[in-house]
Amino acid sequence: MPNPPLSAIPSRSRFMIELLLAFLLTRFPYISIPFKWFESYFHELSHGIATLLTGGTVSHIQLFPNGAGLCFSQGGNSILIAYAGYFGAALWGYAIFLLATQKHTIRFTLSLLGLTVAASLLFWARDVLTIIILSVLIILFLLPLKLKNSGLLNSLLRILGLMIMLNAMASPMVLLGLSGQGDAVMLAKITWLPAWLWVMTWLAFSGFMLWLCWRKVNRKKGVLK
Repeated sequence: MPNPPLSAIPSRSRFMIELLLAFLLTRFPYISIPFKWFESYFHELSHGIATLLTGGTVSHIQLFPNGAGLCFSQGGNSILIAYAGYFGAALWGYAIFLLATQKHTIRFTLSLLGLTVAASLLFWARDVLTIIILSVLIILFLLPLKLKNSGLLNSLLRILGLMIMLNAMASPMVLLGLSGQGDAVMLAKITWLPAWLWVMTWLAFSGFMLWLCWRKVNRKKGVLK
């Protein structure tokens, strides 16, 4: 049964191609850098949201050219705030993928994401590097709006969502090997549970989000035209 006209759910083969492209784009030197910024941004944004939801305040966020980032906050629940980074990034990636399976809302989705980054720049950016990186992300969200092919817009946004999820899986594994650094180490100090256990939960959740993406494709068996 064909998809409804407004659906942009990809076929299985299309999904696998997009997943492969997402994987490759996160591995190429230099090319992967701006895409790492997306994961880093949504990671720090998730820390910030968790801080606000648990009664804390956010001073500012800081992003670095290598894809690292920091969220400076006071108050709130330390465990939830520390855990929210990779958890939230994977959730953002899935949400973006899900939103990119609808044709009629794709331009609104890109605009909303661009405005979200713009709000973060306005309220939480303090240093020049962070301002530059967030400005680049705003451009990357809004520039595709010039494309007339909505199908291509959907495909690009789905690939971005997949890249964010893949980076959310890879980043904590890298940080686990850096002594004394990363959210997992912080959680280990707070809870006395080993850092690797927290990393495994992030990997499991990111993998679950990818599986949900596959289920979305598999169940509908859509063919993007």
